[in-house]
Amino acid sequence: MAEIAYREALRQTMREALIADERVILMGEDVGAYGGSYAVTKGLLDEFGPDRIIDTPISESVIVGCGIGAAMGGLRPLIELMTINFSLLAFDQIVNNAAKLSYMSGGQISVPLIIRMAGGAGSQLAAQHSQSLEGWYAHIPGIKVAVPYSPRDARGLLRTALTEQNPVIIIEHTALYARKGEVPDGDYAIPFGEAEVIRQGSDVTLIGYSGSVFQALQAADLLTESGVEAEVLNLRTLRPLDVGTIVASVRRTNRAVVVEDDWKFGGFAGEISATIMEEAFDDLDAPVARVCGADVPIPYAKELEQAALPSAQQVADAALKLM
Repeated sequence: MAEIAYREALRQTMREALIADERVILMGEDVGAYGGSYAVTKGLLDEFGPDRIIDTPISESVIVGCGIGAAMGGLRPLIELMTINFSLLAFDQIVNNAAKLSYMSGGQISVPLIIRMAGGAGSQLAAQHSQSLEGWYAHIPGIKVAVPYSPRDARGLLRTALTEQNPVIIIEHTALYARKGEVPDGDYAIPFGEAEVIRQGSDVTLIGYSGSVFQALQAADLLTESGVEAEVLNLRTLRPLDVGTIVASVRRTNRAVVVEDDWKFGGFAGEISATIMEEAFDDLDAPVARVCGADVPIPYAKELEQAALPSAQQVADAALKLM
């Protein structure tokens, strides 16, 4: 068991894949000489050369389109899009090609493509660079969406993605890259659709993913001071969603708060809330609560940005209202 940073967990896993399988290639803006916008691919160009670590033009649609073609041709491309915000320029390629080619070909075509994106706010990158759009991609059949919280998640989920035969999107929260955590030794993987009970409790379930797991854990500490024991779930993937673990937890605690950075209106927290209401309505002692980002574009100013994001105190207050 070693303690490493989130970005290092990703880098080590990609390096292992490049060594193990000559079909694996990396493509993206600044992934080579610069080492990636968040230093995730640092050093890989020197080790594997420009035929496998490919710096691309600034054109997200072209990057993803080339990745789809390479995957169809027998390679296993790892695409890096600098942020989830820029993925909108490749939305047509992702939604209308990558997600649908296997279905529309009757299974004759596979697209073993991994697209990594940085998402979330909290780094003072302003409204056009700080969005949480993972729910958009989770909405699309044919795509699997992973949202790792810890270095262990990042390594284990990426390893699973490397075995998939069709597209996987991995969304990495910008505020987590430097965060360290313990990663098991050996060749472990984390199956998709398997949430983690990261903290056990009996009074309320706090459900988060990616950066919002940190807020949920902080809120659980605050709730302990009020005599409330919160259970915290780390979803790990949004599609597939581990409905079983969510429902089992809510049946134990009888209350739920869903936390995400995204806007509440039309957000993925609404999907989780509806699922709980459908599957565990008779077990609820209070309506499902949601704590989400403010319904505004993310501000640039540090104080305003923090005010627009969910806080641990807001999560704790929402849980206390359910008691």
